Amino acid sequence: MPNVEKVSTFKGHTERATDVAYSPLHNHLATASADRTAKYWNDQGSLLRTFEGHLDRLARIAFHPSGKYLGTASFDKTWRLWDVEKGEELLLQEGHSRSVYGLAFHHDGSLAASCGMDALARVWDLRTGKSVLALEGHVKPIHGISFSPNGYHLATGGEDNTCRIWDMRKKKSLYTIPAHSNLISQVKFEPQEGYFLVTASFDMTAKVWSGRDFKPVKTLSGHENKVSSLDV
Repeated sequence: MPNVEKVSTFKGHTERATDVAYSPLHNHLATASADRTAKYWNDQGSLLRTFEGHLDRLARIAFHPSGKYLGTASFDKTWRLWDVEKGEELLLQEGHSRSVYGLAFHHDGSLAASCGMDALARVWDLRTGKSVLALEGHVKPIHGISFSPNGYHLATGGEDNTCRIWDMRKKKSLYTIPAHSNLISQVKFEPQEGYFLVTASFDMTAKVWSGRDFKPVKTLSGHENKVSSLDV
């Protein structure tokens, strides 16, 4: 095991933190919380910005590839886009009938994807602010969503224990992977080439899948309770 030391402690939220994301621009990070806010910090633990506006607790957050914008998903059935430096709300996106749980950005920065408790995933054009694609197929809430670096594949995972791979060109599901024996809490493509896809689950495992044919590569066991998130 590598030697891991605590560098900073981030204090400021009044309720539990629900997610964390690192900025692609600086040694900064953002946190989401059940207190309905997101916060932006430097790596020393100093608070730089607070993003307020959501009417219910936050679930996941994600930085836009430019690092200039932050997306927040909330149980108020919306996701929002914020200007990181100014702290201003740029977009308020409605389109889910239940809580929005996950959010991801396309690698070229032109699209966003959201998923939620309505078992629906949506793809949004950030230039117009409009939903351009609705992906239906999951039968239970979706918790995780991720764009492949190839630009046209999108992965989703949720409470039906499956991971689905969608082709945005064909506007349909290509693969349905019976990935876990309990709900899938997060999905992530390897961000450079998309060679691998990883999934986390409440079945206490994380799994690695081929990004080419989506066959299993490795099961990561060892946790003694639910795996609620991951990154790669």
